[in-house]
Amino acid sequence: MNAQIIVIVAGLILLAAIIGSIFFLRGHDSRFTFDTQNGTKPRASEGEGNTSSVASNGRFKMLAASVGAVFAAIIAKLWSMQMVSSDHYEKLAEQNQTRTVTTPAPRGRILDRNGVALVDNRASLAVVAYRDVAKDPITVRHLSNVLGMPYMAVLRKIQDNTEGAQSPHTIATDVRRSTVAYIQEHASAFPGVSIAERTERDYPYGTLACHVLGYTGTITREQLERQDKLSEEEKQGNILYQSGDIVGQAGVEYQYERLLQGIRGEQTVKVDASGNVVGQAGAVPAKPGSDIKLTLDVNIQQACEDGLKIGLEAAKRTVGETTCGACICLDCTNGEILGLASAPTFDPSVFIGGVSSDVWAELNKDGGDRPLVNRVVSGQYMSASTIKPFSAFAGMEYGVYTASDTSNCTGWWTGLGEANGKHCWLHSGHGVRNLETGIRDSCDVVFYDLGKNFFFDKENPEGLQEMFRRWGFGKRTGIDLPAEAEGRVPDAAWKESFFKDWSAGERAWNAGDMTNIAIGQGDILVTPLQIATAYAGIARNGEEFEPHVLLSAVSRDGEGDAYTVQPRDRMKVEIKSSGSYDVVHRGLLAMIYDEAPSTAAHFTNLPVKVAGKSGTGEKAGEENYGWFVTYAPYDDPKYVVACLIERGGFGSTCAMPAVRHVLGVLYDAPDATVYGVGDHMR
Repeated sequence: MNAQIIVIVAGLILLAAIIGSIFFLRGHDSRFTFDTQNGTKPRASEGEGNTSSVASNGRFKMLAASVGAVFAAIIAKLWSMQMVSSDHYEKLAEQNQTRTVTTPAPRGRILDRNGVALVDNRASLAVVAYRDVAKDPITVRHLSNVLGMPYMAVLRKIQDNTEGAQSPHTIATDVRRSTVAYIQEHASAFPGVSIAERTERDYPYGTLACHVLGYTGTITREQLERQDKLSEEEKQGNILYQSGDIVGQAGVEYQYERLLQGIRGEQTVKVDASGNVVGQAGAVPAKPGSDIKLTLDVNIQQACEDGLKIGLEAAKRTVGETTCGACICLDCTNGEILGLASAPTFDPSVFIGGVSSDVWAELNKDGGDRPLVNRVVSGQYMSASTIKPFSAFAGMEYGVYTASDTSNCTGWWTGLGEANGKHCWLHSGHGVRNLETGIRDSCDVVFYDLGKNFFFDKENPEGLQEMFRRWGFGKRTGIDLPAEAEGRVPDAAWKESFFKDWSAGERAWNAGDMTNIAIGQGDILVTPLQIATAYAGIARNGEEFEPHVLLSAVSRDGEGDAYTVQPRDRMKVEIKSSGSYDVVHRGLLAMIYDEAPSTAAHFTNLPVKVAGKSGTGEKAGEENYGWFVTYAPYDDPKYVVACLIERGGFGSTCAMPAVRHVLGVLYDAPDATVYGVGDHMR
């Protein structure tokens, strides 16, 4: 308002000055004037054509017009700025004195299905400094000594612009309280330095469920570039990230980033003419992200991880050291993942504050066990004998091997000629077997015959592959976790393309290829998750649900759930004859209780009946890969438990103890039978 009064007074003074000047100059007589009629050469005022009136009008009209125009423009501009647009320019002036910086928001917690925190937040103290501190080498040196950090490291963090020019730059996080106390007690020695309260991820159960939970990290340049490429429409309603933001980089942290990420707060700071922060003017608090509940049960998750360790130890006793495997427990009535374990594990806490290059290199080194890989979801392996029930479905569906057909297993099969003979896993032979007993005993010869019959069937030469795909093999299950693998169902077209450098004869699909995939060997690849969901489908006579790990999103006020995931059908497998299911069910039940007394002994003390299948995948130059998968209760299936041990030997030797341990936790019936290392089947 004062500025407006000044403008008005100044305008009046200028107007008065202009009028006074005109009157003064009109009354002043000069000896010489400019001849406006005959040029600009000075002439005596008494000369021809230079009367007093003419001189005054010519000279002073031009002067008055010019001066008046200039001052009128100035007054008009000042009037516009101070009277008409004063509020606008006042705001601009204020903006030149203040800056708005963002403040981080705590991420939402990750809970198990019962509300137990698997990932929490903990308070953390950070040392922060404004950018102008970099101009004070004494303060930088003092910070370096107190924090135990190299001088250049401290300087680079202060100069780093990823957090904004006026934002306090984070120098160190998780600072010891003694260090914080020293800085606060000697504040005068640290101008521009302060202590900020932050939140960091906390993992109460250590490495438990690390492959499901994932980890967080600073947003990458590539992620920011992808954000920049989004259209304005795509950006609407989405969180827009800034350099330096902490985001989910794997697992649930990545998959449900939009739920877990909070809304940044705003801090208004006062700055001087050089842009240095000199004070604070106000703040809008950050809003924490939403808590989410997972389908995991912490006790079942622990059982899967402990079971996997038991399986690895069993493998170690028989074939030597092995560290890699996978174990999963899912609810076949709705697709909920109750436990998911992958070995080896990793510690997600190493990513807090940024993972070192040495640690990152160790986690991803060539030839290593790659602990960051979720083997349940991303690992691809030969299915081995776990595929045989689906081969049986194919044989019965297309009539190439019916429930009443039989094969005589002598231990050596010559269905494609002696030169192409193959061993059954039991070299002494099983005798005469049909599909049901072939599943029970995992007799390879039965399924060699089945594969051969498909190859020479003119109507459905790839009916076997079609049945595998019908059950979901060769495509992703749709689980809400990143990096899911597709697996592979090989056929003639795939072989032609994959081995394009081979000769035409070598690329051609042959009967040997078909007999291999009929028993789960050769080029077929599956994930442990695909095996678990497919057996869930068997348990429910063809009904498969889409597997998922998200149960619900918790309301921001903590009262109830804002959103709950409903079961989603993955597929309904259509089989012509319901009797086909009876054959497979009976075969899988008998495999547990009738095939081998050593296997049955581990399951007889369970309060429910269990059906299942073992498998042993053969890979050249490596120890066998062991599988075991079950569903229970047999008469009203609820759970599916599957395990794979890489390079662990026979499935019933290494993977079975893992599955049995999980079932023992589910039904409160620990395995009371001593496991014999010599007992095995494929």
